[in-house]
Amino acid sequence: MLKRLAALIIVFATMFGLQACGGSAPVSLLDYVNSFEGYQFGYPTGWVEVNVSGGPQVVFHDIINPTENVSVVVSPVAEGKTLEELGGPTEVGYKLSKSITDMAGDNRDVELISAQNVETDEGKIYYILEYLATTPDGQRHNLASAIVRRGQLFTFNASVPEGRWKRLKTSLTRSVASFSVY
Repeated sequence: MLKRLAALIIVFATMFGLQACGGSAPVSLLDYVNSFEGYQFGYPTGWVEVNVSGGPQVVFHDIINPTENVSVVVSPVAEGKTLEELGGPTEVGYKLSKSITDMAGDNRDVELISAQNVETDEGKIYYILEYLATTPDGQRHNLASAIVRRGQLFTFNASVPEGRWKRLKTSLTRSVASFSVY
């Protein structure tokens, strides 16, 4: 009886281990804090910070797949403007998709998949946006979080090739949800 119980435990442990290997990777995030600008977020383990001149304030990408990345862009807005005054989630999402398309020229088609308004316990409003971008290199899946604080629009973006989206969806969703501006 004891041998049968031990064998069952081994079988279940093996099955669970194989399911974990076949499913999405475990979510493990490291913390990044920029106390000068007043924001923080979690980024996937195994990603490193890279310098991009003339681009986002900060960029992290995967060591093995450098096209998988998260970044923060900070842009000025008119003094006293709130995120809601810039428009609702869908309107701001379309404006941001237009700016992405304009920066890339005619080489990119960006489709807004979803846009939602999220209010934190502290009363801060974030817009969570999801995009599908078609580029000359293929399709990319992007998630973004946007908030206006201290006269600036903070946009956190997570981007991966569409073929990697299923595997990284949980990790990147948690990363975008961790973005906080104080």
